[in-house]
Amino acid sequence: MKHTLTLVAAALIMAMTACNQQENKQESTNQNTPEMKTETTLKEVPGRKNFGDQHALVTTPQPCVMIATWDKDHNPDVMMAAWAGQLDYNQIVISLSKHKTTDNLELTGAFTVSFADERTVAESDYFGLVSGNDVPDKVARAGFTVTPSPNVDAPIVNEYPLTLECRVVSFEDGMLIGEVVNQSADESILTDGKVDLTKLKPIVFDAAGMCYRALSDSVGQAWGSGKKFQ
Repeated sequence: MKHTLTLVAAALIMAMTACNQQENKQESTNQNTPEMKTETTLKEVPGRKNFGDQHALVTTPQPCVMIATWDKDHNPDVMMAAWAGQLDYNQIVISLSKHKTTDNLELTGAFTVSFADERTVAESDYFGLVSGNDVPDKVARAGFTVTPSPNVDAPIVNEYPLTLECRVVSFEDGMLIGEVVNQSADESILTDGKVDLTKLKPIVFDAAGMCYRALSDSVGQAWGSGKKFQ
């Protein structure tokens, strides 16, 4: 059964920015330009403000997904992406335009996905601002280190405590589909052997406010809180 595209939550179940407005030379979250559409006169709903089809507000907040790959010289590269989600039980989907990361994916057929957190806001934002084509050692410049994944041909960024190790299933029309072959988590974010978001402290990208926000505490039980209406 297909799951809704909610990768931060998916990280807990099966464990995913800066929206950069610069050109493809940057490791940012630039998306493919949508086709021109016929303008439509929108009607307003009383008490509500229309924003049209602004892409920045369609799915806000968005996960801050960190994609790590090896380049042709086996240098680690990391970029931030926001348009990401869970496609199936063990598959993820990420929308990507042309980047150094996409070149690396063609070389290795593998990547890892980690999740930016409160402790790594500046470094994660930096990975979205600077292209590995311009700064090949940007991972080291950020003070981060990597360990080769034992399961796929991609680096694991040690400073991100939750990581998905993925193989490329397909990459067509800017849509990357990856198979998650393993998920690993540092013991510092575990409670009773499970990933604990209150310890992970992941952040999300607020496209409306153009800022990063921390996830709040639990406010209800999934598949439980609504039972009071049964």
